[in-house]
Amino acid sequence: MDGIPQVLRDKVAVVTGASRGIGKGIALELGAAGATVYVTGRSATPGRLPGTVHATTAEIDTLGGTGIPVVCDHRDDDAVERLFERIRTEHGRLDVLVNNVYNSPAAARWLGKPFWEVPPKAWDETFDVGVRSHYTASFFAAPLLIESAGLIANISSPGAERYMHNAVYGVAKAALDRLTSDMADDLADTGVTVVSLWPGIVDTELLQLVPPNANGRRIVTLPGEGTYDLDAAESPRFPGRAVVALAADPNRCDRSGSSWRIADLADEYGFTDVDGRIPRSD
Repeated sequence: MDGIPQVLRDKVAVVTGASRGIGKGIALELGAAGATVYVTGRSATPGRLPGTVHATTAEIDTLGGTGIPVVCDHRDDDAVERLFERIRTEHGRLDVLVNNVYNSPAAARWLGKPFWEVPPKAWDETFDVGVRSHYTASFFAAPLLIESAGLIANISSPGAERYMHNAVYGVAKAALDRLTSDMADDLADTGVTVVSLWPGIVDTELLQLVPPNANGRRIVTLPGEGTYDLDAAESPRFPGRAVVALAADPNRCDRSGSSWRIADLADEYGFTDVDGRIPRSD
């Protein structure tokens, strides 16, 4: 993909939860490919973690795309509906929806905990933002996407099929992947492609808070899962290159309804991370 810039010129995309992290990386890659990208998130001013919707859109503009910041809480259905009404008014089309929004700082409190130590409010937080919000955005986006035979990419995880983090996390990712499958069935005759994408360990702003050890390496241990060298992790832009590849693929419907590892898509489409690697950390 590095040698094919602007492959999405004149396309319009939405990336939810793109102030930072994976969402930001995806938004930047869509912008670098020439798309107009609506960047949503709650961060209008920097907080404990860096990043705002405005900062992301400024970087998109620098990369050659057009960034449009939208301060939006995806738990507010009315706000989400207004977002897609605005897109119809301003552009009359939508080609890509990336459902990425997720409350990672909140979820981090329960990493490695057995289910009896993960309170019901954690279930509500995870499903409200990590599953329901994806359904809601897809619901309001569907008419536009059907008109353009567009793409829905749900950012999921290998936790959908094996134990990761805790029981609530895994059940939510499994639910998201089932949502992908069932939405693809509903959209089968429309030309809209729906996929789940599985990044590996991604070196987001949250993980960048992990300090280097005595050997200068940033190592994180996830209870019950293993120890990971964050310097070998994916950059947030690696999943973005997968989204660009899918959006530019005229045969992407063949992938609809399924889950795809980012590294496997890199092998098939021929893209790499920003440092030239194909990271494999999941």
